[in-house]
Amino acid sequence: MKWNRWVLALVLAGLWPGLAAATELDGSQLSALWAVPFASLLLSIAVMPLAAPFFWHHHFGKVAAGWSLAFLLPFAMVFGPAMAGVNLVHALLAEYIPFMILLTALFTVAGGIYIRGNLHGAPVLNTAILAIGAVLASVMGTTGASMLMIRPLIRANDNRKHQVHVVVFFIFIVSNAGGSLTPLGDPPLFLGFLKGVDFFWTVKHIFPETLFLIGSLLALFFLLDSWYYHRNREVRPVDPTPDTRRIGFDGKMNFLLLGVIMGLVLLSGVWKSAVVFDVFGTERGLPGIVRDIGLIIVTLISLNITPRKVHEDNQFAWGPMQEVAKLFAGIFLTIIPVIAMLKAGVNGPFGAVVAAVTRPDGTPDPAMYFWASGILSSFLDNAPTYLVFFNTAGGDPQVLMTTMATTLAAISAGSVFMGANSYIGNAPNLMVKAIAEDRGVKMPSFFGYMAWSCGILVPLFLVMTLIWFR
Repeated sequence: MKWNRWVLALVLAGLWPGLAAATELDGSQLSALWAVPFASLLLSIAVMPLAAPFFWHHHFGKVAAGWSLAFLLPFAMVFGPAMAGVNLVHALLAEYIPFMILLTALFTVAGGIYIRGNLHGAPVLNTAILAIGAVLASVMGTTGASMLMIRPLIRANDNRKHQVHVVVFFIFIVSNAGGSLTPLGDPPLFLGFLKGVDFFWTVKHIFPETLFLIGSLLALFFLLDSWYYHRNREVRPVDPTPDTRRIGFDGKMNFLLLGVIMGLVLLSGVWKSAVVFDVFGTERGLPGIVRDIGLIIVTLISLNITPRKVHEDNQFAWGPMQEVAKLFAGIFLTIIPVIAMLKAGVNGPFGAVVAAVTRPDGTPDPAMYFWASGILSSFLDNAPTYLVFFNTAGGDPQVLMTTMATTLAAISAGSVFMGANSYIGNAPNLMVKAIAEDRGVKMPSFFGYMAWSCGILVPLFLVMTLIWFR
């Protein structure tokens, strides 16, 4: 991405000596106006595909770069190039690059597995695929499970007139809710694991909520899919995918590589090392560096050992990854002041949000933690949002896992579950959307998708609040 290199050079050129001396950004000193570039980028993602589809399709990267510069250049002028450089380096090295390396590895390895055979997308089969994907999501991550299962699901339904609801429920279940049981499932839980939350804490404390949400969504999907399936002319007379005698897997070696990815991610959380590298104020620990290098090696191995025919059969292409990479680069940069303002707590411009999660007697309100972390995770990166509320609740993992277990469960559930509320709530959402559109499925617009999520998910979240988070 040329613009990323240009921005980096612009800020860092001639500023090397002053970078490490810059202090951490104090969100309490920021105006809410610094959130305008971030809000504008989100609005662009929501509106421009509808208002100017041709322009957006060819120039969405430039739009993301423009809003990034709209934040970065004024920020450098007001707070100094050194402060801008430090925050840019931190966003890239500590957040964006590791994030993209993991996504790329999962996308590549999962894209190297081809589920051979023609599945016929009837309601029972579709529901079973979603259920399997939900289980896999907590084992191999929402991104890995999404990339593995979305292609055969779309292929199974390519003879159906209505396919949108299949992909939408896939995002709800596999790309989000299914990753709620282990730190491997979703980035917020992995960050909690790094902070000291036990590996199996979430499966012990959020299992009923997860079972309720996924079970309800599977039941609703089955009813809706059955209604569509039995309508006149729902199933086309000619199936684009030819029938085969049996179901099988091509590119089986990539299953081993998926295991390596999970091992590397888990290792980076378990391995404690005193070796830390300071890069202009951003500290990178040895375990994280080893993980990222290992993931890059896994990606290259997968590309080299996967037969070309497997990629061709999977219609493997880099378009979805390019879209995610460019848009999330803009998101990770413009979100810098937003996260800082949230970290400032009641002293920051968003102090009302932080104050809302505390009862008059000073005790935490789990219901408010659930909705505050959830709503913010719908539009912000859910990983830093989780950390903000984790620290707001005290930040002591031993206390949060015991006497404040309901609060930690609310933060965890809100951050993971409500990532499904919008396309940008969780990275797999946007990737699944891009893959579906690449396969000819006319996915809803940004607001169209939110109509689905508000109509289906929000009522379920309200029920969960009344049962578990009062």
